[in-house]
Amino acid sequence: MNVLITGGNGFLGTWLARALVARGDSVACLLRPSSDVSGLAGLPYTRVDGDVTDSASLERAVQGRDVVFHLAGIRRAATREEFMRVNAEGTRNLCEALVRAGGKARLVLCGSLAACGPSSLQRPHVEEDPFHPAEWYGESKGEAERITLSYADRLPVTVARPPRILGPGDHENLTFFKLVKKGIRLKIGGGPRPLTLVDVEDVVDLLLLLADRKEALGQAFFVAGDRPLTLEELQDIGAQTLGVHPRTVYLPPAVLKGLAATADVITQATGRKLPLNRKLARQLLAPAWTCSGAKAERLLGFRPRRDVVESIRRSAHWYQEQGWL
Repeated sequence: MNVLITGGNGFLGTWLARALVARGDSVACLLRPSSDVSGLAGLPYTRVDGDVTDSASLERAVQGRDVVFHLAGIRRAATREEFMRVNAEGTRNLCEALVRAGGKARLVLCGSLAACGPSSLQRPHVEEDPFHPAEWYGESKGEAERITLSYADRLPVTVARPPRILGPGDHENLTFFKLVKKGIRLKIGGGPRPLTLVDVEDVVDLLLLLADRKEALGQAFFVAGDRPLTLEELQDIGAQTLGVHPRTVYLPPAVLKGLAATADVITQATGRKLPLNRKLARQLLAPAWTCSGAKAERLLGFRPRRDVVESIRRSAHWYQEQGWL
């Protein structure tokens, strides 16, 4: 295939690019001039300078492609408008560019469980559930998905919805491993709060399947790991892997909210991004973040092949080897 990846230099994008190159596909990555491309080092890919907010650059980027994997987006922004401009309207720009290019290339959007918001303790989210995002990022990802599927009569489109992704190179979960390495195990009051986690290579496997299968067209699919875990369990597995024995620090919800608010004030005053913020606090205090992978198994025969416990161990080893801990 002749493939374009938006956001190809990100955590998931680099894993996807490696998988595509390994099977012999021709890979191009849409990259901004300031993009860090160290994760793509050694891969035979074509660099295409552009941005999803720049329609002219997208016109050039999508020409002649068989599949476009849309992974580009922002996870942090100061305003709702910025989230929507990049994550939602950037997706619309890409869809319009594909229509103008003839409408033959398949668009595979990487959405997010965040669009659905937290789940209940009793039941994981399924694809038919309405969107109830808890913050601007989730709202913008939900809008990106709605925009993508609204083009189903003009483009071959499909959507993957991963939850929290694990694996070497991930920054989102690094904070918890750093705390454990420093001898701190957080226990947040009011739990348990189960999380659906998934290995990055399982997400890649589903993305590749969505690029090929006709049953995927016009559909959205969660990609879920083999079992839910709590934050405390994630930390325990990380501690065991790293050979440390952290002390448990109990955090009542009110204290966590207060610390997060203080961290946000410091970030706004200094420009320094701290690992804790109000958004993370809200995520940690939700009753559950779980989703079901039953639809992907039923329609596509897809099941994750990696044990999430092993994924946590692999991440911990990689962080240690790279000196991130």
